[in-house]
Amino acid sequence: MNKNLNLKEIDRIIEMAWEDRTPFEAIQFQFGVNESEVIALMRSELKESSFKLWRKRVNSGISQKHLKKRNEEISRFKCNRQRVISNNKISKR
Repeated sequence: MNKNLNLKEIDRIIEMAWEDRTPFEAIQFQFGVNESEVIALMRSELKESSFKLWRKRVNSGISQKHLKKRNEEISRFKCNRQRVISNNKISKR
């Protein structure tokens, strides 16, 4: 992987990769790192057992890491349950 990513960006990519509902396309959109590069990054940064656990979960039917597996269309990368922050206060539901 020839990307010049700083430690903060690498941490964020790993965090996004661990989240089941964050697709690889979102990571590529935000950081310019495709799926194979994310896999290589995870392999190099995680312990071997953690990497195997992650790959098993991503390859199973549980994970929705690919937009093709989803039923809904994604227009932006934000959870619909995420609270809106306005005027330094978290809005009530």
